[in-house]
Amino acid sequence: MIAALVLVLYTIVAAIWLPALGRRAAHRADRAPRLAIAVWQAAAASVVASAVLAALAFAVPAEVVGHGLAGLFEVCADMLSDGSGLTPAGAAALLAAGSVAARAVYCGAAVLFRAGRERRAHAALLSLLGRRDTELGAVVIDHHERLAYCVPGRHAQTVITTGALSTLAPEQVAAVLAHEQAHLRGRHHLVLAAAEALARAFPGVPLFGQARTEIARLVELLADDVAARRHPRVQIAAALVRLATGHAPAFTLGAGGETALSRVRRMLNPEAPLGRRERLTGLLAVAALLSGPAAVALVPGLSSFLAHHCHSLFTF
Repeated sequence: MIAALVLVLYTIVAAIWLPALGRRAAHRADRAPRLAIAVWQAAAASVVASAVLAALAFAVPAEVVGHGLAGLFEVCADMLSDGSGLTPAGAAALLAAGSVAARAVYCGAAVLFRAGRERRAHAALLSLLGRRDTELGAVVIDHHERLAYCVPGRHAQTVITTGALSTLAPEQVAAVLAHEQAHLRGRHHLVLAAAEALARAFPGVPLFGQARTEIARLVELLADDVAARRHPRVQIAAALVRLATGHAPAFTLGAGGETALSRVRRMLNPEAPLGRRERLTGLLAVAALLSGPAAVALVPGLSSFLAHHCHSLFTF
């Protein structure tokens, strides 16, 4: 019971308090976007896991685990078959755990299905209106708006408009396309889909909404950093200025957009990356967020297991 209460308390506190902590650490996040994305993902996953595990810890008494896996499986089988050993409160807890998990899975599948359908439709449109430029390694479409974006998925491709080509210098075009290729290689659309799924599954939860916003921003910073390994930062910044007003399709990943101007400042005034100690702290935070709920849920059962078997050993 104590473990269930601790997990419920963590779920509530983390869902409300972690976004404020993340905003305070935004400066460090910009210096290590890949690590920051992992922290936001781990935080969101820990809240979902703690909610599910809290219900399971409430429904399955700790002393059941103390008799070993065989006893645990037997009790679980009885609960699922005829409901014996399951109190009304325990049944409600299991129903809540199943609902949380099912809601997250359903919204994740819905987000992926809808995005995949829209991307396939857009790819078919590109095959009619666009032309493949082998030298650029991108699809060029005749359009006055300055756009550069990528369409992820099974038939991933990078797209740039004639409006962008007529505005950007060749070095800037190469830098922008490198940015889009970084999105495709990093499979950033899946990262964004996971954040979008949780935000849709549980609207109104501050952590999930903030995670969606921050991860969308951080994947752009990460793609900028990857592009900057091979192209001058000033060229990336200049291209971002020219593409800032462009609006890529919602289901794609574009180089411009709302964050473009802040990314320009970051490109022109780069800060030192995080030190080894700060990175280690971030990695430990990810590990704690991912393993913490499971550890809390297992402690009562493990304690009961050790007490039961140690007692059996000594009495023998």
